[in-house]
Amino acid sequence: MRWKVLFAVFFFVQIEFLAGEPVTFTAGVVAVGSAISAGFLAGFSTLNCLMNECCTDSWIPANYSGLAESLNSKLYGQHLVTDPVVKHLKAHGRGNPSKALVLSFHGGTGTGKNYVSRLVAEKLFYKGMKSKYVHLISATKEFPHDGMVPMYKDKLRDKIEKAVKECPRSFFIFDEMDKMPPGIIDTLKPYLDFYEKLDDVDYRRTTFFFLSNTGGTDIAERTMRAWSNNEERQSLKLKEMEQIIQTPALNTKNGMWHSELIMKNLITAYIPFLPLERSHIKQCIRDGLVERRYYLSAGSVPESRVQEIADELQYFPDGVLLFSSTGCKRIHEKIGFIMEEL
Repeated sequence: MRWKVLFAVFFFVQIEFLAGEPVTFTAGVVAVGSAISAGFLAGFSTLNCLMNECCTDSWIPANYSGLAESLNSKLYGQHLVTDPVVKHLKAHGRGNPSKALVLSFHGGTGTGKNYVSRLVAEKLFYKGMKSKYVHLISATKEFPHDGMVPMYKDKLRDKIEKAVKECPRSFFIFDEMDKMPPGIIDTLKPYLDFYEKLDDVDYRRTTFFFLSNTGGTDIAERTMRAWSNNEERQSLKLKEMEQIIQTPALNTKNGMWHSELIMKNLITAYIPFLPLERSHIKQCIRDGLVERRYYLSAGSVPESRVQEIADELQYFPDGVLLFSSTGCKRIHEKIGFIMEEL
């Protein structure tokens, strides 16, 4: 019966309050009413999070083992990507980070930068890219005019602060960083630095991915040189490739040009995406044919069909035609073109 009495007290207090009438109770009864009210609100919050996305472990499961499995089985030709990405995410998510995680992806078109970002979102957030805590920011869409940089800075600052207040584990993906007007990205500096809080908000659990074609040519040249010297592709090391990336990232006049994020060492790691070889393109084609339900499994796809689609794409260098000019980016449209002819 006690819960019925307590509920009646709480209900009466709420009615009297809404009616604008004075409520007189002993301190003990008021305390009980306050406790019940707090419990009611907590219960409502719990119920709400069962049905609607909240910034909780249930909605942000952070499935690192699943992410590693997906990258190992579906990301081709990128031995310098999987381990660093998974390890950085795991260390940041499971520990007590001293700053936000910032990974800068560099490489040519179609090498997997957006694909990896999508897989990370899918494995870390229950709703994947549709999560309200995953924010995809396209430079060409959000910041199209060089003459509006001050306004863009204010807009970006507001977006970051609002998002992280709502969920400290927010995930930001900045696409086409090489097309962003210089100076805008330095707006992020306070949120990426070693501060416990800014205006009572903790940004250290936040994750940022920067996606850029900057350095792609340098990465491709080093990869081709390795091939020309009969070096195994797997022999290319992350440390060397990071050094190759940093110089053009800092000195090419684009979104990262002379950025404080680079000069103050606020970027956690530079992740190189190597140009894809014809063999990697064929693997993407097999997956694409299965995904679009032309075949039941990758093993059932005829090699002749894969070769036919692969031949529709462009390769370099001249005379060798080993590396794809567009990576796996145009695979689906070429699959549609060939398969619709049948």
